[in-house]
Amino acid sequence: MSIFIYNSLSRKKEEFVSLEPQKINMYVCGPTVYDEPHIGHARSAYIFDVIRRYLAFKGYRVKFVRNVTDVDDKIIDKARKEFPGQDLNRAFKDVAEKYLASYHEALINLGIGVDQEEISEPKASEYIPKMIKFIQGLIDNGAAYVAGPDVYFDITKAKNYGKLSNQSLEKMESGARVALNENKRNPLDFALWKGAKENEPSWESPWGKGRPGWHIECSVMSSDILGGEFDIHGGGIDLIFPHHENEIAQSEGAGNKFARYWIHHGLLTIDGQKMSKSLGNFITVKDFLDKYKNADLLKLLFLSTHYSHPVDYTDEKIREARQALERISILRDKLDKPSTGNQVVKVPKELEDIKDKFTKAMDDDFNTPQALAAIFDLVNIANKNINDPDFSCHSGLILKELADIFGLSLEKETGSKELQVDVNTLIAQRNEARKKKDFQRSDEIRKELEAKGIILEDTKDGTTWRRKL
Repeated sequence: MSIFIYNSLSRKKEEFVSLEPQKINMYVCGPTVYDEPHIGHARSAYIFDVIRRYLAFKGYRVKFVRNVTDVDDKIIDKARKEFPGQDLNRAFKDVAEKYLASYHEALINLGIGVDQEEISEPKASEYIPKMIKFIQGLIDNGAAYVAGPDVYFDITKAKNYGKLSNQSLEKMESGARVALNENKRNPLDFALWKGAKENEPSWESPWGKGRPGWHIECSVMSSDILGGEFDIHGGGIDLIFPHHENEIAQSEGAGNKFARYWIHHGLLTIDGQKMSKSLGNFITVKDFLDKYKNADLLKLLFLSTHYSHPVDYTDEKIREARQALERISILRDKLDKPSTGNQVVKVPKELEDIKDKFTKAMDDDFNTPQALAAIFDLVNIANKNINDPDFSCHSGLILKELADIFGLSLEKETGSKELQVDVNTLIAQRNEARKKKDFQRSDEIRKELEAKGIILEDTKDGTTWRRKL
């Protein structure tokens, strides 16, 4: 079945057709590494990781590029604050390296792809010579001009500028202003190269020392790694204008066709407010994992809302995610038991229908709320047929397959060896008390284990336990 994607460029849902059969080239705007990664960064990284995983599930070989902006005003400003008085040429690199390491640690702890063969993560600082060459090409094409120490893109040379953000050039020009220190011909012209400021990091170029503008790095990296035309470009809705609009303008100005499908995700708020340190609602990935210990909770929150919509983070929604995860985990524990079933037996139709519901939802613009509903259909029907070995066996295989697409670990938390020994010892004592019909002692042990966060479940095969989420 075909995949349909809402294309921000055409503003409609389109059937996805890759440039090459069963191969997809995909570029996603990654982090600017100047601070600890927060849960908004996590949503962006997770959404595109799920899309990458699903496309791979559908049989595509996905070449995935996520850039790192490690040359930027914000990084330089942070270097001044964190390393006052030090050489900025060294300090800004230290800041970038520090926060890129934090970003990688966050992705690893979230179970999101980092070091995989089909994932590239180019840094802006590594591409400056190629950016200079690209900019010179734009100047030679008449699409850019030198203005003192700076180089600007000439917006009048762009074809249909505003087509991604659905804005008219005339309306944008009427609201634009030129700063006193800028030598632009047009208020909307944007910097490709910025002349060096005193004591700031800079690189040699044909136009003097300076550094690249923000927008140019994505055009250069994507064309270098994926070619002048590629399948999918992704990012947050806040990047549509001016960043992605300018990417299109400068890429087409260089003679490239650029991205065919544009995917933009909605933003994250905290209790209905924009996340901000000044409001005291800034939640880093580390903060979340330190508090909740389980990345699947955050993922289930994200999955419950379509990627294109805003998602509001609240404690209540995390409680709901915890309840949802507990339902899945209880079934997983039941299915973890050895089965006498025959795995070659045909998959029951009910399970085939659930898998079909999942794929139909994901084929329809990666509709994760509907796909997640299919997983809970699986939980319900598997629980009803838990005593059928073949049914349970296939349920477990399908649950794992669908959970893997969503990057859900569903790992059983058994705790330390000491805890396991302690729990098993108390369960043995409880079993002995029950044999002796000492139900008071049996209840005392259950309550003692509950106080330790251990939930018992008595089945016909004996007593099992799990840690409370």
